[in-house]
Amino acid sequence: MPNPLCHFEFMTGDVQKCREFYGKVFDWTFDDQAMPGYTLIHTGADPGGGLMSRPAVAPMACLTVYFSVADMEQTIRKVKEGGGRILVEPTDIPHVGTYAIIADPEQVVVGLLKPAG
Repeated sequence: MPNPLCHFEFMTGDVQKCREFYGKVFDWTFDDQAMPGYTLIHTGADPGGGLMSRPAVAPMACLTVYFSVADMEQTIRKVKEGGGRILVEPTDIPHVGTYAIIADPEQVVVGLLKPAG
């Protein structure tokens, strides 16, 4: 099974400024109602994205891309066997799926997402 890019996520110090910028540049629309504390980004085509305030533990604003996986446990095992690190352990998001954040051996950070259902 391929592991396509399935979601992207901005973590920013100024959510409103980020919304205004990307809304103007790309004509994206935003939904603040679907998930409290999280803004869904509608790009007009897949994949869509998300926008959130940067947590205090994050050293800077960033963009994370998420790749779809069919089996989270197997993928996590392969990450570890390949010399990668698990930065955020697999975490369930109701009605969305399970996500994890990893770093490859060169410390490039990406997300994994096993969609619900």
